[in-house]
Parts: sequence; structure tokens; C-alpha cells
Amino acid sequence: MKTPAPIFQTLHHICIVVRDLKKSVAFYESVGVGPWHDYPPLADFTDLKVQSRHAFLTMVYKYANIGNSQIQLCQPGEGESPQRLFLETKGEGVFHVGFTVPDCDAGEVAGEAMGLKVKMKGRRSDRTGFTYFETTEAGAGVTLEIRVAPKG
Repeated sequence: MKTPAPIFQTLHHICIVVRDLKKSVAFYESVGVGPWHDYPPLADFTDLKVQSRHAFLTMVYKYANIGNSQIQLCQPGEGESPQRLFLETKGEGVFHVGFTVPDCDAGEVAGEAMGLKVKMKGRRSDRTGFTYFETTEAGAGVTLEIRVAPKG
């Protein structure tokens, strides 16, 4: 049996869904976490497989670098999205754990070879981007994501 590619080995971030991004950032800053940065424009994702493009584009993210990882905060926007559903059914909390891979497309193929289903994905024109897998109910307790950041 072939050993699956190790796509969940390099932790990049945890993403916490919140109701009020400004309030959450203020809290984290009050306990020494920061500085916070705006996430690059979501409109840069041209190849997108999500529940609602509008809902995806209205989400707002901020991130803070913590050692070799990040904490990301996500405030879902208008419309139906997995993040909005998570917030409405479970409340604020960790929505996904993100891992860096060298190639998103190859990582997605490796995930599917392990029997994982794609929950949503997005790619920029340079093929950097993300893939979320359906792992919450499969035993992970949280959604697992792979990602490749844009160069530069």
C-alpha cells in the first residue's frame, strides 16, 4: 500500500470564526497577541469552488504571526458559507487548522487519494491558494485545510 503524501505536517495557522472582528482583535492585543494584519484580497481567488461567491467575498480576515504559525480571525459576511453556518450553529471557535504544502493542486490530489472530500477551494492565477477538506465529522473534530501562499 502506498503511503499518502504528508500534506498535514507543516502547521501554518489556526482560524477562529468570530462575531465581531474588531472586538476580537482588541482582546487579543490586550493579552499581547499581534500585530494584526489584513488578509490579502479574497477577490484574488479566480478559480473558486465555494457555497456562495458573494458570501466568500464578504468575509473579513485578520491574522497575527505567532512564532512559526499564525492565528487567523474570520468574521463571516452576508450569505451562506460554512463559516457563517459554523458561527450560527456552534458559536465562535476554531473553524479550521491550516497546513502549508508545496503545491495546492498536488496536495488536493493527495488528500483525495486518502479518501478526503473537498469542502471548498480557491486558486489565484499563479495556482497558489487553498483547499478545505470535509474532515469535521470524519474524526478530526475540525476542518483541515492545505494552502500555498502567493510569492513575494
